[in-house]
Amino acid sequence: MKWMIYGATGYTGELITMHARRMGYKPVLAGRNKQKIETLANRAELPWRAFELDTPDSIAEQLDDIDLIINCAGPFEITAPPMLEACLKAQTHYLDITGEISVFELAYSLRKRAVEAGIIICPGVGFDVIPTDCIAARLNAQMPNATHLALGFDSSSRMSRGTALTGIRRLGDGGAVREDGKIKDVALAFKTRRINFGDGDKMAMTIPWGDVATAYYTTEIPNIEVYVPASPKLIKRMKRLNWIRWGFKIPLVRQRLEKKLAKQPPGPDKKEREQHYTWVWGEARNAQGDIITLREKVENGYTLTSRGSVELTIYILRNKLQPGFYTPSRLYGAKLIDRFLVT
Repeated sequence: MKWMIYGATGYTGELITMHARRMGYKPVLAGRNKQKIETLANRAELPWRAFELDTPDSIAEQLDDIDLIINCAGPFEITAPPMLEACLKAQTHYLDITGEISVFELAYSLRKRAVEAGIIICPGVGFDVIPTDCIAARLNAQMPNATHLALGFDSSSRMSRGTALTGIRRLGDGGAVREDGKIKDVALAFKTRRINFGDGDKMAMTIPWGDVATAYYTTEIPNIEVYVPASPKLIKRMKRLNWIRWGFKIPLVRQRLEKKLAKQPPGPDKKEREQHYTWVWGEARNAQGDIITLREKVENGYTLTSRGSVELTIYILRNKLQPGFYTPSRLYGAKLIDRFLVT
């Protein structure tokens, strides 16, 4: 069966491409820049095509012979809507590596149309949100009456440019949590607490991570928060940003920040990825006050993304699965995280 990596020349897209090649697969590489795509495809000895994401109809024409696509081109709030529509038209399975809450919500809203089209829609098939989604599923299995779920991760690895750019776009909107089943926009660093993610007790703050959307569809737990470690100084800075975060919505301000980020390295190199693993943590609580906690040490987020996205691609293409919307753990099972554990 034929599958495509769109956005293959980006930092993470290239990692996925090279991992697929090492595994002996031959995906079609695609993107907007013909010269970059052709150069990468020649180096990897893979087929390629270049096209813009102008309209769902024009994209669908490019997907006519493609069984599955992994969208690696962000910001996904821009690229996912037309590509999802195109996949529904072309009857092409859709995966992406987003961590953007709005994209998960859009994908979920298309669940009935996915069934009608006979396709699988599963966004977040990378570090966002495979490991935390699997932790959520295992906590839910151990405490099916949980009313509150907290998830988080601790990594010293640098962010890629793409991840940083997405973060800038989100700053203007603040944070997000789920309360009583509904996603709620909140302040940056809305809540703080001390957490042992697996590497000692640390101060942490809430962030608008993708699990605020996906963990609810995995577990139906109505109250969800996601945390990362943060120094008191950083927490104080984030709280101050709440007073001026509207400024990040001004195009000129955002363009200047994006231009500055464009000068940074694309992401952590191979040595850094090998040295910096990630602790993933989760905590479930029920109405009686009972608490259970899980911790796992997994590969560097970008390594996990390259492996996880290919793993789920091949799983879909090799198995006869029911069409519809999925989170990674609902598609493959919570055992998926076991493939990325670090001992």
